[in-house]
Amino acid sequence: MTKGERIRLLREKIGLSQVSMADRIHVSKQTLYKYENDIITNIPSDKVEAIAEVTGSSPAYIMGWDDIPSYPNIHPVSTGRLPMLGSVACGEPIFMAEEFEFQQDVTENIKADFVLRCKGDSMINARINDGDIVFVRKQESVENGEIAVVAIDDEATLKRFYKYNEMIILRAENPAYKDLVFTPEDHKQVRILGKAIKFQGEIK
Repeated sequence: MTKGERIRLLREKIGLSQVSMADRIHVSKQTLYKYENDIITNIPSDKVEAIAEVTGSSPAYIMGWDDIPSYPNIHPVSTGRLPMLGSVACGEPIFMAEEFEFQQDVTENIKADFVLRCKGDSMINARINDGDIVFVRKQESVENGEIAVVAIDDEATLKRFYKYNEMIILRAENPAYKDLVFTPEDHKQVRILGKAIKFQGEIK
């Protein structure tokens, strides 16, 4: 049984119309229709919880976790949401507007503060490709060699960070790109936004 079928059966069991159910979980009737017909399969976690509350069920049942056989190495995945802060360059730095575009669903075991979408190919040897999502923990410093999101004036880039003899070096994971080098006089241009702790991308 699919998530959509479970939602429809739960709604019918308590005698609610699609309109009434949609009102209670604060979505449109069209959105609920898409949930029930599995047109939308990535249902936001807050809506899953709302459906469970209205129908007297549980998020685990709606998501199908109760139907998973009991294997010791398979566990249900809890999800949460993180703000997405625009895009970050995996190549030449790009303009950074510090505005949250939308929320990104993530598993709760990822201890990040925000996410970014990558553009470019400068980090491909770290297996980070154009379009991948990078999860970032907000912090103002990183260790040498760690991958960081770095603001350069009003631009942002994703690079390995190094500091030697007061020189800051931002290094790509692609030999086609030269190091970005900053002298002590240039340090005020550079600001670490956070450490990249994980990424997700499509299987290619």
